[in-house]
Amino acid sequence: MGENRMMSLGALVAARDAGKAAPELMVALSRDAIARKDASIRAFSHVAADPAVSFDGPLAGIAIGVKDIFDSFDQPTSYGSSAYAGHRPLADAAIVDLARRQGATIIGKTATTEFAFFHPAETVNPHNRAHTPGGSSSGSAAAVAAGMIPAAIGTQTGGSVIRPAAFCGVAGYKPSFRLLPATGMKHFAPSLDTVGLFAASVSDVALFASLLTGRDLTLEQVDAAQIRVGLYRCAELGSADPDMQDALSAAADRAADAGFDVGEIEEPATLTEARQAHVIIQDHEAGLACGPDLARFRDQLSPRLVEVIERGQAISPQAYDEARRLAKRGRAAARLLFGEVDILLSPSAPGSAPHGLESTGDPRFNKLWTLMGGPTVNIPGFTSEQGLPLGIQAIARFGRDRQLLSVAAALEPLFANSQQHQGSV
Repeated sequence: MGENRMMSLGALVAARDAGKAAPELMVALSRDAIARKDASIRAFSHVAADPAVSFDGPLAGIAIGVKDIFDSFDQPTSYGSSAYAGHRPLADAAIVDLARRQGATIIGKTATTEFAFFHPAETVNPHNRAHTPGGSSSGSAAAVAAGMIPAAIGTQTGGSVIRPAAFCGVAGYKPSFRLLPATGMKHFAPSLDTVGLFAASVSDVALFASLLTGRDLTLEQVDAAQIRVGLYRCAELGSADPDMQDALSAAADRAADAGFDVGEIEEPATLTEARQAHVIIQDHEAGLACGPDLARFRDQLSPRLVEVIERGQAISPQAYDEARRLAKRGRAAARLLFGEVDILLSPSAPGSAPHGLESTGDPRFNKLWTLMGGPTVNIPGFTSEQGLPLGIQAIARFGRDRQLLSVAAALEPLFANSQQHQGSV
């Protein structure tokens, strides 16, 4: 996979700050990589012809991809839909404007599934082009994995940051809800839609988050013996592929060997019920947020998207309110759970990236944590017998983003270059 060697954001920033790499050269590296690679990966829905390069700001010289679910005034924004082909918003989404103000170069719009739901984009998995890159942030994950850009922005409503990060073998970070602004994105379910970030490694994605937001999300020293890590035995765990279950067990064992306080955590029934409430909340809100699109563009929407919008419109306000009550009880249970443990580990996806491009995979291991609103991160490193990435999802209490990133960065080298064979422990 030498041709897909990833760009390290940390290395680029260090070279720039040492005077060894000028911003225009750094952006030119990404432009060249996109020109050489994207015809086969199809990670970008649009590439800027002559992107502005800033020489000021913490992200000066950093070329980033922005999921084409966010408005951008100078590049088309199609939301992954032919209904919006050639659409040119008048202003940037808040996260795009923030990136520009920090000096980043918006080198292009990365491919998204239709309205960030399930209808696939054309993007393929850089590790094996016959496999899905995941979704809905398909292009953002694939562009980083293929070594075209050092960082990218995406969104998650169910599992749309963590799952493609896992399938593509990169770090994906879904922050605590609203840590990053969602203003100016095409919403699907506003109470769930969460802006997230991609980079080659956990340390890179933490650096990206810190430089982008100005928040102190830089990695801190971790005393393993003081960190309680729980292997989360959720109700869905038995449905994971055997190699994914083996990888999770190995992740817990390696964390324990490194001195972390590791134990097993059974899922409370309240959180199982909250997971089941996610789809009702998501679909009802999609029926409202995407209802105007259905009214105007029905013939240009995929049958699956039409179906979910109509299903959402058929959900009564009473059923939606009951699902929200289950979610609220789930958040209370999560707070109690994180009184017993600092970090949970679970699968990022049921297994490695499925074969074929007609499906982007299943978010069943992600949607509860999107609903709970706390931070999660995909830790890459494990690999299936077929040579495809397997991701481990680390989860923390709402607002504990810095601790999560710091612990995940400490765990990442323990998981690196680890092939899981079926039946191994």
